Amino acid sequence: MKKLPFFLLAVIPAIVSQAQDFRQQIGQKAAGILPKVIEWRRYIHQHPELSNREFKTAEYIAAHLRALGLDVQTGIAKTGVTAILKGGKPGPVVALRADMDALPVLEKVDVPFKSSVTAEYLGQTVPVMHACGHDSHVAILMGTAEVLASMKKDIRGTVKFIFQPAEEGPPGDEEGGASLMVKEGVMDGVDAIFGLHISSSIEVGNIRYRPGAMMASADWFSIAIKGKPAHGSTPWKSIDPIVVGTQIMNGLQTIVSRQSDIVTAPVVITVAKFHSGVRNNIIPEEALLEGTIRTLDSDMQKDVHRRIRLTAQKIAESMGAEVKVDIDTKTLVTFNDSALTARMLPSLQKAAGADKTGIMSWVTGAEDFSYYGTKAPALFFYLGGMPKGDDPDKAPSHHTPSFFIDDSMLDVGVKAFCHLVFDYGRK
Repeated sequence: MKKLPFFLLAVIPAIVSQAQDFRQQIGQKAAGILPKVIEWRRYIHQHPELSNREFKTAEYIAAHLRALGLDVQTGIAKTGVTAILKGGKPGPVVALRADMDALPVLEKVDVPFKSSVTAEYLGQTVPVMHACGHDSHVAILMGTAEVLASMKKDIRGTVKFIFQPAEEGPPGDEEGGASLMVKEGVMDGVDAIFGLHISSSIEVGNIRYRPGAMMASADWFSIAIKGKPAHGSTPWKSIDPIVVGTQIMNGLQTIVSRQSDIVTAPVVITVAKFHSGVRNNIIPEEALLEGTIRTLDSDMQKDVHRRIRLTAQKIAESMGAEVKVDIDTKTLVTFNDSALTARMLPSLQKAAGADKTGIMSWVTGAEDFSYYGTKAPALFFYLGGMPKGDDPDKAPSHHTPSFFIDDSMLDVGVKAFCHLVFDYGRK
């Protein structure tokens, strides 16, 4: 075995000591700021705003970032906020992202900071709730900004904080979310980006990750069917679009069960809306099916699109109906760069502990964080928010009125982001 040069033998202990010092500082500072992170999270929870309408949330975030002395920009992708922290040493540009928007859901959890907010959504007055945990994401990133600002002289490179609107999707025909943030240049010059998502079914304080494909792409589809109307008493005179629609629904499921190689990756096709008819004795002329497609492989995504169009067309033709299929891609596959994931795994382990950091299964939910990964290597991970001892199978799901997060260990998210910044800059 070759001996290390003398100068390296002298330098290595100093490097190790410095790394341990940073780890200790980050742990202490994150623990110290936890009460403020919880306070921010609960304030935002009590004052939720819908996608592309996060005006007050953006003001709240921007005021905090300016108070830290950061270079702040607002109005990006409508209501987005970014801030720049330049470290005291040269190095890469690392981006950290949190999403800000809430959902049109009526909260049923009895907490002191329960939301009673209503807002307008597509012409209707709706209740508004942070039913997916974006309030936690914002608070964690605000806390991260404060910790890193206090350690500015030791940071190698630049940190870009991204507070993104409309992750849940902009209303109607509006543009928004991560794709618009990318279009407006937030990823210009970024070397790597990191993001997290709180989970109501992973025990508090734990971190879960997955190299490669982690979360599904999300496509929305509509299938418009045109048949021939008739009196309900004489169905033989009709081309019944309802019957055609039900046959198409059944046919779509064979794409999953008989045509897709689900050993490669899962596929989900869900018809969630079926509109047709106005009266119980009139066979209508038209029917409309609407739903979502989830895939975890880009080639399979294209293949499923082709098969949906073919299935709908051939079934409709066989019954004498006309059909029009539209597919709109909402998000890409959320893909964790494998090399980056392996490289940064120790950073996640420092935050939660090696015994509480593990690989997770595929998720058929979607995240528009995927768009950032088209511009730089990306790593997205899950942070536990389920109370200790609870049953994951009984935990209230995201996007539901009973959604609940234990916010007592949000400092683990702050530590994770801080370690990722320091460790990426040193390598």
